[in-house]
Amino acid sequence: MQILFREIRENPLLWMLVFVPIVLVAEAAVPHSHTLLFVLAVLAIVPLAALLSHATEAVAAKTGDAVGGLLNATLGNLTELIIAITALRAGQYMLVKASIAGAIVTNAVFMLGACLLLGGLRYHVQEYNRAGARLSSGLLLMATVALLAPSAVADLEHLPQGGAILNTLSLGISILLIIAYALGLWFSLVTHKELFASADHGDDKEAHWPIGVAVGTLLVVTVLVALVSEIFVESVQKAAETFDMSPAFVGFIVVSLVGAAAEFAVAFAAARKDRLDMAVSIALGSASQIALFVAPALVLLSYVVGPKPMDLQFWPGAVTMVMIATVTSAYITASGRSAWFIGALMIFIYAVFALTLYVVPPAGQG
Repeated sequence: MQILFREIRENPLLWMLVFVPIVLVAEAAVPHSHTLLFVLAVLAIVPLAALLSHATEAVAAKTGDAVGGLLNATLGNLTELIIAITALRAGQYMLVKASIAGAIVTNAVFMLGACLLLGGLRYHVQEYNRAGARLSSGLLLMATVALLAPSAVADLEHLPQGGAILNTLSLGISILLIIAYALGLWFSLVTHKELFASADHGDDKEAHWPIGVAVGTLLVVTVLVALVSEIFVESVQKAAETFDMSPAFVGFIVVSLVGAAAEFAVAFAAARKDRLDMAVSIALGSASQIALFVAPALVLLSYVVGPKPMDLQFWPGAVTMVMIATVTSAYITASGRSAWFIGALMIFIYAVFALTLYVVPPAGQG
């Protein structure tokens, strides 16, 4: 505990942890002040993400960047999964689908681009393991094709009305995606793990926390993030009306950025330390995990906790953005080398997506 308290005392960003009890108290005292709760929840998630960053780095130092990246992507996506399940129970399927598509685009384009930009501003040229990037890109491309299949056939005239066919197709695709994700983990962590070893060029001379402190912090912070995420998703819709944002924009941009805050903190720190293997692993690994595990898991959970089964039919704009993001990330990471301008270009692509979705929301939401 002394190590943890010293870290909080020396890091001004962690002083914002005071917002965690504040938002929990505010939720009990003024549950209908949605805009206030929304702002407080965002302020609380940021320092929790920073704390999660330190703990995950300590675990990654013991396990290696490949496992560390997988661990961080999993913990980061746990936040997004909790947010999506809460929206699923409320029947807000547009918010759920927007958060799925937005998380894929945010991780594959914005997070990856920001990592390349931040690392490139400190190092002239950075290199990383192409095998890991190719695996994540390949998994993401396969998952994207699978996720887009229901949208591609949804408008066929001979399909019966009612959505039963799309629900059956989405259920089958979800099972296939989860199997593919499990095989990908087996390939990268067991049968061919030597291909994904990180290059030893990181600037990482600082002392890490003991493994016990790191694991304990991970567990506690994950629970706190889950609690704050519940408050966030309950207030985000009403707060969006105050800021004149559509449900699609909220899910695609706001929920994705806030939900991935923990991953951002770790990936950006790794890129600045020239540990681009870990940064790329987090960005692309998280995007592929959303597509291969989180999205199909939500489809399966909708049969249990949702008012009706959820399918994987997205609106045309989301389909286009996800495909562009997947192809762009695969093309960018094919060389295994990067510089700051490549990251800047990817951030501009994300900005175009966000501006388009804000100005021209999907049909029925404008």
